[in-house]
Order: sequence, then C-alpha cells, then structure tokens
Amino acid sequence: MSTPESKSPKHLEEGLTVLEVSGGRGPGMRLDKYLSDTLPELSRSRIQDLIKDGHILLNDGPAKPKHALAEGDQITVHIPEPEPMEALPQDIPLEVLFEDASIIVINKPSGLVVHPAAGNPDGTLVNALLHHCRGQLSGIGGVLRPGIVHRLDKDTSGCLVAAKSDAAHQELTRQFSGREVKKTYLCVVQEVPEPPAGEIRNRIGRHPVNRQKMAEVNAPAGKEAATDYRVVKPFGDHALVECDLHTGRTHQIRVHMKGLGHPILGDPIYAQPSRQSVKTSRLMLHAWKLSFTHPETKERLTFESSPPEPFHRFLRE
Repeated sequence: MSTPESKSPKHLEEGLTVLEVSGGRGPGMRLDKYLSDTLPELSRSRIQDLIKDGHILLNDGPAKPKHALAEGDQITVHIPEPEPMEALPQDIPLEVLFEDASIIVINKPSGLVVHPAAGNPDGTLVNALLHHCRGQLSGIGGVLRPGIVHRLDKDTSGCLVAAKSDAAHQELTRQFSGREVKKTYLCVVQEVPEPPAGEIRNRIGRHPVNRQKMAEVNAPAGKEAATDYRVVKPFGDHALVECDLHTGRTHQIRVHMKGLGHPILGDPIYAQPSRQSVKTSRLMLHAWKLSFTHPETKERLTFESSPPEPFHRFLRE
C-alpha cells in the first residue's frame, strides 16, 4: 500500500508532530485514514481517540475523523504522556504453590491477566499479589508490574513465580535471560504433529499486518525463539503435546504450533476454534512445570501444577 504524500513530518518536540498535505493521494482523503497511512505506529482507533480528545488539530482548529483533506492543510498531532497508573491491592483468591520472604510461586488460572494494562486496569494477578503479600513485592517492575519476572498469557494457566525483593527479582531475571530456568508446558493441538518430536528454532516478532499477533519472521526482525516438542498422546484428530521452552517470546508455543500446522485447540488468535473438530472451553495451554534456582538459598526448586479440569479428558483417553 502506498503512503499518501506529504511534506516531511516536523517533530517540533517530543510527542508533537506537524504534517502538511501535499499532492499524491493526500487531498480528498479522510483525516483518520491519512494519518493511519502516514503514521503507521498509530492505529486508526488510537487516531480517532486523539482527535476526539483534541490532541489532533487541523489548521490549528478542531478536527473530525471524516474531514476530507485539501492541498496545503496542516495537521498537528500531539501524543500526550501516558497517565501514571498504580496497581491497587484486591482480594482475589490465589492458589499458592510456594512462598517465603524472597519469592512466591502461584498456580495461575486461565482467564487471569498478569498485570494491569489498557483494557484490564484491575482484577489482575498483580492486584491479587499486592493484597496477598501486603505490598511486599519487588519494585523493579514499576507500579504496574511489581514483582513480575515473567508472564503467562491471559488464557494460559499454570506455574508462575514472582519476586518479593529486588535482589530476588534481579537474580531470577538473570536466570530467565541466561536460559537457566526450565519451563515445560502441556498443550492439546489440532491433529497429530509429524514427526512426533522435534526442535523448532526460528525468530518471532510482531505480525506485520495484525499487531495483536506474533509471527515467525526472518532475521534481522524479531528475536530468537526455541521450543522442543514431544507428542505425549496421539488421538487421530488431535494430540496432547509436551513443550520445553528455551526462550520466552510472546505467544511462543502458540506461534510455533501454528507454524507446524497444528494450532492449539481453543486458540482464538492463531486458530478458528469453531472450525476445530474438538471443541474446548478454553485455550488448551498449561504451564505444567517450572524449575529454577532459589535466588537466596541457591537450592534448585521444581514446581508442578496439575492440569486443570478441561485437560482431564485428554489425559484419560
């Protein structure tokens, strides 16, 4: 897709950009469409919100998303600083697998978001941890991610460790970065992978079109992603698969299984659950085992989270 012509954007100061419409497809285009083409880092919905809140001006006056542009129009785009948020304690039940003065390991249920973000300002694991630990969490992650060393997707269940001190946070982060943490997942995938065991080594980055998705990409884009998989139980039209993660990329197992041609059952992003031959009530991905060295005692610890009820029929079959 070609980008509408305009004179080079003038970045007058941080967060402020001025554009002048000039030739090409610019004249006659809707303002929001023009900006989404010219400033691809901003989604069209984000642009419309900025216009609504008065952060985008047309010829120094109010603007409307559907305004048809003319030659020489000047557009001022102001990106406001994000408003600081603070996660607050909330009494949300937690299943604690282990806890001491340095760390806490919990069995995260499917459907629980790890930390507050746009669309999920509260009701998260962080809110629950702040209540349970009475605020005694590492501050390294900031006010929105206190204690958070690694993440699980909202719809993924299983083992997750959080840090209660800054020293523990730094040491656990070092172990995750150094690939000293062993992470084993269980998933149920569409059809049976062939070969039944293998290594997946490639790169994962943001999808070039759908920014809500990740994708396998070519260097230098993305980051290295490594997964080992093994079919535990084949069932003909689906299979129970064990995965060992050697890296921790966003949606890593989901992208890798999709890349094999065997998306995870119930995955609303990388599959079409309504068309899968086996119907499930959730994303069938579970962080089964987690092993790391205790940041203080240096003892090697291994935790296991029993697969929740939706997995039981695949374990029994």
